Formats: sequence, structure tokens, C-alpha cells
Amino acid sequence: MTTSSVDGNRRIAVIVAHPDDEVLGCGGTIRRHTLAGDEVWTIILADGETSRDAAGEKAIAGREAAMQAAAKILGVQHCATHRLPDNRLDTVPLLDLIKLVERHIGDIAPAAVYTHHAGDLNVDHRRVHQAVMTACRPQAGCSVTRLLCFETPSSTEWQSAPGEAPFVPNWFVDISDVLETKMQALRAYGHEMKPWPHPRSYEAVEHLARWRGATIGCAAAEAFIIGREIWRKDS
Repeated sequence: MTTSSVDGNRRIAVIVAHPDDEVLGCGGTIRRHTLAGDEVWTIILADGETSRDAAGEKAIAGREAAMQAAAKILGVQHCATHRLPDNRLDTVPLLDLIKLVERHIGDIAPAAVYTHHAGDLNVDHRRVHQAVMTACRPQAGCSVTRLLCFETPSSTEWQSAPGEAPFVPNWFVDISDVLETKMQALRAYGHEMKPWPHPRSYEAVEHLARWRGATIGCAAAEAFIIGREIWRKDS
């Protein structure tokens, strides 16, 4: 179990399936990075809307506007969206997803990448995880030295299929001082939030942060699984 400090003056990429995943999964950690002087990119692969009845351009644009508002609150400097089909990333060839992520990794050269947990119930989350892990494979010249996987309320805890990896965190970030900022960013996605006791309610998100904090002796935290950590001789 590791409690993380957040380094400054680095490039960070947060690569997720849908607009709102970045805040739900690691919004507090994003804020810790931007406060430390890190340059943060959020990269959204799916549109988050078209799996719903009658969702169209207006809904997609509204979701992207919410993403921009949340990014401003968290201090994120760069956002990219791709509008791939929502909840249908299993219909997109995995190689195409990998190449898309590889282009971002090559352009940004991030030191750290945050993405979804491999065992999430949501198929888009699992496909993004696969693409990110492949795009960040530790070949010579790859910039990524830390790869962390987060939990997403109403997906990670709902997976019960035998053989799927459970979320057992071993890396934690203290977000006690920035929890309220995370909650403010989440309010930008108000149309996506549910009433308590749904796990994607404001109350549940705060309870989870408090519980993760209690497990490491602080007021609030976000939890991760280390996908890969490389300590190079020049780092």
C-alpha cells in the first residue's frame, strides 16, 4: 500500500471512456497535480450519450461543455474528445483504439497516465484500459513511468463476473484539501448524477472519498491500483 505525493512540473494524461469519468475517478488527484504545477491533459474517447434513446448532437455538445466547465474548475490545461460510440467501444477494433491512444502518448509524452480499472462492469471502461495498457507498454523511449488505474462509482463495484479482477487499491492520494473542488467539478455534470443512495450520487462519491481516506488515516482520498511503476536512473 502506497500513499502518493504528487510531483510538480510534469505532464500528466488522464485517458477515459466518457465525460465525467475523469472527475469521478480522479478529480481530486487531477487538482493536486494542477496545484503542483503539472500540465494535465484529459482525453475522452467515447461521446457518453449515443447509447441513450433520442440522444443527439445537442446532448453530446452539452456533455462536452460540462467537461470543459469541470476542467476549468480543476485547472486542467488541455482537453481532447473523440466521440466514439458510447457503450459500443467493443465494436471499434482494439487496434484502432490503441493507435489513437498511442498518438496522444506520443504527442504529450506524459510521465504519468491515469485510466480505468481492468475489471469494470462498463465495457467502454475495459476497452479503454486495454488500449492504454498496450499504448503505454514499456518500450525504449516511452515517457510513461507511472500508470495508475482508478475506480468509477456505479461501474467498478457492480462487476461480479467470475474471473474479473477485483479493485484492490494499493496506491492512494490524499485529497482532503481538494475534495470540495472535486465535488464542484462533479456538479458541472449535474445531469449525470443520481439521487442517493445511487453510487453515482454526490453523497456516495463523498462517502467513498471519506472511506478511502479513513483507510489511510486522512480525511479524504482517492484510491488506485498501480498498473506499472518504473524508476529510471535519470528520474
